[in-house]
Amino acid sequence: MLEVKNLTKIFNKDTENQKVALDHVFVHIEEGEFVTVIGGNGSGKSTFLNLISGIHMPDEGAIFLGGINVAKLPEHRRAKYLGRVFQDPMMGTAANMSILENLFIAKKKGEKKTLHWGFNRDDTALFKEKLRALNLGLEDRLEQKMGLLSGGQRQAITLIMATLEKPKVLLLDEHTAALDPKTAKTVLNLTNTMIEQEKLTTIMITHNMRDAIKYGNRLLMFNNGKIIFDVKGEEKKHLTIEALLAKFETDESVEISDSMVLS
Repeated sequence: MLEVKNLTKIFNKDTENQKVALDHVFVHIEEGEFVTVIGGNGSGKSTFLNLISGIHMPDEGAIFLGGINVAKLPEHRRAKYLGRVFQDPMMGTAANMSILENLFIAKKKGEKKTLHWGFNRDDTALFKEKLRALNLGLEDRLEQKMGLLSGGQRQAITLIMATLEKPKVLLLDEHTAALDPKTAKTVLNLTNTMIEQEKLTTIMITHNMRDAIKYGNRLLMFNNGKIIFDVKGEEKKHLTIEALLAKFETDESVEISDSMVLS
C-alpha cells in the first residue's frame, strides 16, 4: 500500500544550519497494517509524515501509494489518497462551521463543485450513524459549531472526517498529545476501533512508548533521520518498554525523553 525508497530530506541545504531530517529511508507498509512511530525530538518521524502528505517535497527518493509514485505531487493532489489528523484539535476543521457542514465538506473531498453540491438525507443519515458510534451524543448536535466543542470531541469528529472516504493511508500525527490523559485514552480507543473495523492502513506518530507498544501491529523507531528499529507480528505483541529500552541503552545517540517512557 505504501512504499518509500531512499527517502531523503535536508533542510537549509549547503548552509551552516544544514539539517538532515530524513536520511535515505526505505520502508514498505502492507495494506491494513497499523504502524506506530516513535522517536525523540528531531528524530525524523514528523518529517516522514510531512513528506508522505506532501507538506514537504523530498530531496531524493520515491513515495509509492498503491503503486503510484506521488513524490512530486503537491499536497492538494495527494489529499484524495490520504486522511490526516493533526496534534492540534483546531486543525483540520472549520471552527465557525457546524458539525454537519464539516462532515459534508470532508465527504466531498476531491470532488468538483457542481450545482448539485448540497446536503441530502443519505449523507445526514450516514453522519448520524458515524457520530452515534462515538457514544458522545454528537449525533443530535449536527448544527453545533465545531469551535464550541471540546478538544476530544473535535478530534473524534476529525477522525470521522479523515476516514469518511476510505483513504489509502491514514496519518495520525500525535493526535492525542494535546488532550488530557483521560480524553486521550478515549480518543485512542475510538481510533483503534475505527481502524480495526475499517481495516485502515495507518501510520500513527506518538511520543508515548506505552501507546506505541499497545496499539498497532507494527512499530518503527526513528533516530537521526533513520529507522533504527522495526518490529511487527508476534514480536511486537510481546514487546515491553523494558525490552525496548534495553535495545538502545548502549547507543548514546538515541534520545529517549522521560515523557516517552512515563506519560
